[in-house]
Amino acid sequence: MNDYRKMYEFWKSDSFFDEKTHAELAALTDEKEIEDRFYKNLEFGTGGLRGIIGAGSNRMNQYNVRRATTGFADFLLEKFGEDAKKRGVAVAFDCRNFSKEFAEETALTFAYCGIPAFLFDCLSATPLLSFTVRELGCCGGVVITASHNPKEYNGYKAYDETGCQLGPVDAADVISHVEKVDITKTHSMDMDEAKKSGLVKMIGRDIMDKFLKAVALQAREVPAKDKAALKAVYSPLHGTGFVPVTEILKNQGYTGVETVKEQTVADGNFSTVTSPNPEERNALALAIAQAEKIGADIAFATDPDCDRIGIAVRDSSGEYRLFTGNQTGAVLSSYVLERRKESLGKKSAFIKTIVTSELAADIARSYGMTVFNTLTGFKFIGAVMNGFEKNHDYEYVFGFEESYGYLVGTHARDKDAVVASMLICEMTAYYKAKGLSLIDVLEGLYDKFGYYHDRMVSATLKGKDGQERIAEIMAELRAKNLKLMPGISEMKDYEAGCDGLPKSDVLKFLFEDGSWIAVRPSGTEPKIKFYYSVHCDSKEAAEAAFEKRKAVLDAIVNA
Repeated sequence: MNDYRKMYEFWKSDSFFDEKTHAELAALTDEKEIEDRFYKNLEFGTGGLRGIIGAGSNRMNQYNVRRATTGFADFLLEKFGEDAKKRGVAVAFDCRNFSKEFAEETALTFAYCGIPAFLFDCLSATPLLSFTVRELGCCGGVVITASHNPKEYNGYKAYDETGCQLGPVDAADVISHVEKVDITKTHSMDMDEAKKSGLVKMIGRDIMDKFLKAVALQAREVPAKDKAALKAVYSPLHGTGFVPVTEILKNQGYTGVETVKEQTVADGNFSTVTSPNPEERNALALAIAQAEKIGADIAFATDPDCDRIGIAVRDSSGEYRLFTGNQTGAVLSSYVLERRKESLGKKSAFIKTIVTSELAADIARSYGMTVFNTLTGFKFIGAVMNGFEKNHDYEYVFGFEESYGYLVGTHARDKDAVVASMLICEMTAYYKAKGLSLIDVLEGLYDKFGYYHDRMVSATLKGKDGQERIAEIMAELRAKNLKLMPGISEMKDYEAGCDGLPKSDVLKFLFEDGSWIAVRPSGTEPKIKFYYSVHCDSKEAAEAAFEKRKAVLDAIVNA
């Protein structure tokens, strides 16, 4: 019998698993479905544990949550000893199906292991969890979320004592602990008992107020009349952003910001969108429609856990143009640095990932700043920030990644769409008073630094076969090296280690004209991602070069 079949039979019949699990598994008839559920255990990737909700070793369910938490608890107890039992962990959850249940299971499993859990009493944004770990002095944290994934998914993001997602070394250590855990030997406490013993403590409104005060420190002076003149439409996409984003904007005096009412309702099925991904036009469709009715300057949306933000800006014809993550990062960088220019210098740090456009880096260098590059994933940006805090050698100013995640300020160690929402509204109002839209600002940056055509294209390859195909594609690209296509001057293989960064399954092809292509398997979805950055004098030349290069890689993927 195949190994996955043995595991399937075990989960389907063993008395440790509840009757609901037994019934769900007994009803399965598709062999491929059974294989996908059991051919492996869920693994930590760039975003932690993430998978489709359901019964099985390769699914998000209460048993895998308990197993992961037991392993994480063992890691924390080994690392911090009795101090872990004094400091505790913070646990938050978003709007997704079973997020609250998984968060409670997480808290109660920590409690059983003797580690107090500070559990939010309502759905809370990822950056708030990062802030809370730091504010309460916890030894770790967990947020139950699958970020912008489709409704079928949920996930488990683990954080260290700095409020940063686990780095490669700690993640590997946690994984080794999790792998030692026999899922049938895991336990959790009763909620009433845990609360009475002080091992589960509920987090209320006060921590949100402290978070919003920290975010507000990043605001810069804009006349009240200019704030009032801003017209904007915001959607939290049924997620955690509704309360913190609307409150920070209200506190800052932006009275002309409307919300998409049907998308302010917490809904794990995301019933008004195909996918709650703010980089896709469909996710912003209702916000854009509402913006058209009122003639808004901008429409924007945050993803379910409120760590990413997408924007659409009205152009001169009244149409709404979606910005890419790189474009938003460029105009936001330009604004933030311009408003802080008197304090900037070589010790001022700008951080981006290796798959993020060089445009924002060019902007930062023009202000005399030092630019740092990291691997993909905000945890790497957070790690560099922690180094600054420890060594006092640089001052963090701004960091972002092309996947629509930004952080201004040091109140968190993860991307924060609350502070980004505030600053995007602030800069839109600031430039509007000068007769400029964000499109005008972006075009001005292209005039100064050259045109950047930056695109990310992904191919979805699901299941075990898909994972094998992704590995084949990466192997083929490594073998082709400089012969992949004309004009390549160097191939950087980060799996072999380069640029002083941790090893990672990423390839980057550098072209003689300063352009590049990066390729990496996603750590959170069954995808392989291709990042294109073409730098030319004109938009037409850049787009033509992009299409040629994309055709070469499309042919390899579709072979």
